[in-house]
Amino acid sequence: MKKGHVFSFFAILIISAIILSFVTMPIIHSVKLGLDLKGGFEVLYQVKPLKAGQKIDSETMSNAVASINKRINVLGVSEPNIAIENGNRIRVQLPGVKDQKRARELLSTTANLTFRDYKDKLMLDGSDLQPGKARVAFDDMNRPLVTLRLKDSAKFADVTRKILAEAPNNVLVIWMDYGKGDSYRKEAAQSNHKFISAPSVNNVLNTNDVQITGNFTVQEATNLKDLLNSGSLPVKMDEIYSTSVGAQYGQNSMQQTLFAGAIGIAAIFIFMLLFYRFGGLIADITLIFYVYIVMAVFVGLQAVLTLPGIAALILGIGMAVDANIITLERIKDEIRSGKSILSAYKAGNQRALPTVVDANLTTIIAAAVLFIFGDSAVKGFAVMLLISNIITFITSIYGARLLLGLWVRSKALNNRPGLFGVRRSDILEK
Repeated sequence: MKKGHVFSFFAILIISAIILSFVTMPIIHSVKLGLDLKGGFEVLYQVKPLKAGQKIDSETMSNAVASINKRINVLGVSEPNIAIENGNRIRVQLPGVKDQKRARELLSTTANLTFRDYKDKLMLDGSDLQPGKARVAFDDMNRPLVTLRLKDSAKFADVTRKILAEAPNNVLVIWMDYGKGDSYRKEAAQSNHKFISAPSVNNVLNTNDVQITGNFTVQEATNLKDLLNSGSLPVKMDEIYSTSVGAQYGQNSMQQTLFAGAIGIAAIFIFMLLFYRFGGLIADITLIFYVYIVMAVFVGLQAVLTLPGIAALILGIGMAVDANIITLERIKDEIRSGKSILSAYKAGNQRALPTVVDANLTTIIAAAVLFIFGDSAVKGFAVMLLISNIITFITSIYGARLLLGLWVRSKALNNRPGLFGVRRSDILEK
C-alpha cells in the first residue's frame, strides 16, 4: 500500500474541515432571505408614461428604480430587492415590512408637488424646491406641519405678489400629484379635498422658507416630508399585483423546508453508503463540499434565498448523487467483468463522463430558459439550479475522482470488490 496517497487523502479532508469550520457562520449570517422565508411585502408595478409622449426606455426605468430606492431607504428596509421585468415592470420586495399602507404610499405616489392659484394656473413646482430640505415642525398649538426651502426667494415674492392681486381669491393652492380635470373650485366644496392646503396670501413674502399646513397627523406629515425629500417619480406606476407574508409564517416555512431537506439529505447519505459502500462514502463527502460551495457562491452573488431556491439546492443534491451513481455503477460493471480495481476505476470514469456531461448540460439549458422567461420566484429557482449544476459537475466529477483516485492508486482497495458493493460471486473469471 502506498501510504503517501492515503496521507494526502486525510490531509485534504483535515484542511477542508478547518476551512469549512471558519466559513460556516459567515455564510449562514450572510444569506439574504426572501419574503417567503423572512416575511414582508411584495408588489409588482406596471410602468406608464407620466406625460403624453414620454418614452419608457431603459434609462427611464433605471431612474424610476433609483427613485424607488430612495423611498425604500425611508422605510428602513435593510435588504430590499428591486428588479425590472419585461422592460416595463418593476417588482419590489421588502423583507420585514409590516406597514403595507405606508409602503404603498411611499413607493407609488408620484410626489409631484405644485403650487397653483385659484384658477389652477401653475405658479411653482418641485423644481423650485431645494432637494432634501423638507422637515416636520410644529406650530404654536403643537400641530404638525411641513417646512420647505425654496431655491429663489425673489421668485416666491413674485408669485405671492400675483396671488395677492387676485383678492378676494388670494389663495396659494398646494397640490400633490395634480391631475387632468382637478380643480380647486370644485375640490374646495368637498370636505375631503384632493389638494393638501390652500393658505391665504395677505402680503408679499420674500423668503426661502415655506410652511405647509393641512390638519396633518404626525404620521401624515412625516410621510409627506419623506415623499418630498425622495423626489418625484419620473413615471406613473400602476400596481398590478401584491402579496404579503407574515414573519411567523415565513419562519415556519423555513423550518419545515430545512427539516424536510435534512431528512432527504440524510436518506441520500444512507442510501449511498448501503449500495456503494466505500464509493458511497466518497460521494457523501463530495456532497458536503457541494452544499458549502453552492451556498458560498450564492452568498457571493448577493442572491436572495427563497423556498424555490432551497428546492433547487436539494434538487441539485439529487443530481450530484445521480452523477456519482452513474460513475460508481460503471465502476461496478467493470469490476464484475473481471478487471482490477485500478482498471475498473479508470474505465468506469471514462465511460460515465459523457452521460454526466449530457445530463448536466440539458439541465443548464432548461435553467437558463427559466431565468430568461420566468418571474422573480422562477428566476430564483433558476439561479440556484444553474449554480448547482456547475458545482455538481466540479464536485461529482473532479472532486470524487480526486478522493477516490487517491485510495485506488494507494492499492489499499485491491482485491476488495466488496468495498464497491460487488460480491465476489458476481465477478467473471478470466
